[in-house]
Amino acid sequence: MSILVDEKTRVVVMGITGREGSFHTKQMLAYGTTVAAGVTPGKKGQTVEGMPVFNTIQEAVRYEGVNASCIFVPPLAAADAIMECASAGLGVVVCITEGIPALDMVKVMTFLEDKPCVLIGPNCPGIISPGKTKVGIMPGHIHRPGSIGVISRSGTLTYEVVDQLTRAGLGQSTCIGIGGDSIIGTSFIDHLKKFKEDSETQGVVIIGEIGGSAEEEAAEYVRREFRKPVLAFIAGQTAPPDKRMGHAGAIISGGKGKAEDKIRALESAGITVVRNLGKFGEAAVAVMRKG
Repeated sequence: MSILVDEKTRVVVMGITGREGSFHTKQMLAYGTTVAAGVTPGKKGQTVEGMPVFNTIQEAVRYEGVNASCIFVPPLAAADAIMECASAGLGVVVCITEGIPALDMVKVMTFLEDKPCVLIGPNCPGIISPGKTKVGIMPGHIHRPGSIGVISRSGTLTYEVVDQLTRAGLGQSTCIGIGGDSIIGTSFIDHLKKFKEDSETQGVVIIGEIGGSAEEEAAEYVRREFRKPVLAFIAGQTAPPDKRMGHAGAIISGGKGKAEDKIRALESAGITVVRNLGKFGEAAVAVMRKG
């Protein structure tokens, strides 16, 4: 099985007529994703890679039955795009856009509180269920169908870890890049809960980084409720305090969010933490053999 998206998912691409939107639409189609429509205000009637373009998400839902979106729009328009998708009843919204103002995301999160909408991102690579569909920008060729769930704050590290898993013979059920901003739509715990209920996911990988407390919260959830094997890596182990490392959320501030604190919390919950990224695939095989 997979979580959130599969071969039945019908995707609409917001910003499909732009350079990034059109390029990644082509990549998603090549992977087998059902991209059913695109949305760019004022461009209704055009086509991109054979997909009809509409002015609004509501039109794409009405005429093409889309149920998920992938957003490639500029930062100042992205919050409105997310809320438009949620208003139209889409179940999964993937926002690739980075640089969205934090206050805009505060408004988005308040807006989503009573909506049955799962937001992945922003500032993320998206989600892929190998062999079924991908919604976003992940390189499909490194993934293989299997039983390992992957949840990551880092796009680049996701690719490295997935490549090692695949080379080690461990395929993936679903891989999710939750995003590296300080305000994001979903957390490690949100997806751990779904993997817990997925009978075909036999183990989970968490890729975290310095800053915030998401990893510590995930560790506590695993300790209390999650019984499948969990493997983790924390980026930024040598990062200096008060320096942002890559992502907006990756900053050690006020003595909080340090790599060693996250590692300690994860290990205390029984999670295997790999400190040498180059050994991740090898470690994953050992952990899965022990069950």
